[in-house]
Amino acid sequence: MTKKLKNGDSVSWKSHGGAAHGKVIRKITEPVTIKGHKAIASMGSPRFIVETNEGKRAVHKPDALTKE
Repeated sequence: MTKKLKNGDSVSWKSHGGAAHGKVIRKITEPVTIKGHKAIASMGSPRFIVETNEGKRAVHKPDALTKE
């Protein structure tokens, strides 16, 4: 089941340096490329584009995100 996240929600996730904090930019249901990495997403397996407080963007599975 997909988490109930929406654009603008504050979230955190595990990162190389510990925990990262930011916000949800949007839910995606089609493959996209971010920073040269292809993120595979579909209607049955959506992903979320998130942005850190420093302005860096990434794509994560819903289960990797914790709503704050």
